[in-house]
Amino acid sequence: MFTLSPIAQRVVESILARKIRPGERLGEQELAEMFSVSRTVVREALMQLQARGFVAVRPRAGWYVVEPSFEEAQQTYAARRVIEPGMLHDVGRPLQSALRTLRAHVAEERRAIASQDAGTRSVLLADFHVCLAQCLGNRFLTSTLVDLSARTTLVSALYQSPSDAQVSNDDHAAIVAALGAGDNLRAAELMRAHIDILAARLDETRSGLGTGRDRLRDALAPRGFAGVGKAAGKAARKTATKAVRKAS
Repeated sequence: MFTLSPIAQRVVESILARKIRPGERLGEQELAEMFSVSRTVVREALMQLQARGFVAVRPRAGWYVVEPSFEEAQQTYAARRVIEPGMLHDVGRPLQSALRTLRAHVAEERRAIASQDAGTRSVLLADFHVCLAQCLGNRFLTSTLVDLSARTTLVSALYQSPSDAQVSNDDHAAIVAALGAGDNLRAAELMRAHIDILAARLDETRSGLGTGRDRLRDALAPRGFAGVGKAAGKAARKTATKAVRKAS
């Protein structure tokens, strides 16, 4: 199963705890000095995060935390709402080996949620959709979903509470169970409802954070990290609840 490197994990935790602002620069040399590693090791960690949509590199400027766009995320979810249920509706019954892989992934999500590992949790929940396309043998959609999930991982994670994560994990388990039972129509319906809830959680409100090199150093210092802000988590849950009630 996919795991973040220790440096990547620390950066993600700080982003999700809102100790590092979206758009903030992450200097390779500075990070190398903080963690007492080479710039090559730092670069590998940042490339890992780039593939997951947490950071981006700008020509002649270096690495920056991605600035999530609410509008782009909503458009991405709109695309996924068409693509992913259609993928499930049209596929045949998955092989048992594929179902075992999907069940193992869902179990890994559950362990990350139980351990309060927000970084790994966020990546695994996003990667479920990529893993699903891989297990169904659709290489084109796998590539497409790698890109689409990377566009929503950060903005979703910033507003995702542990209870939200558990709901997503339960949704994933239900989708896999439907596929295992050969009920592709049910799996497609569950996926559509799942994506609708993900979209409903998005909130345009962003916490006001300070800036500067000192805050970056403090954020990455070896100590505990706070969870997602209570106000943001409450607002996201309220929005998701309204969406579910409206759909029911």
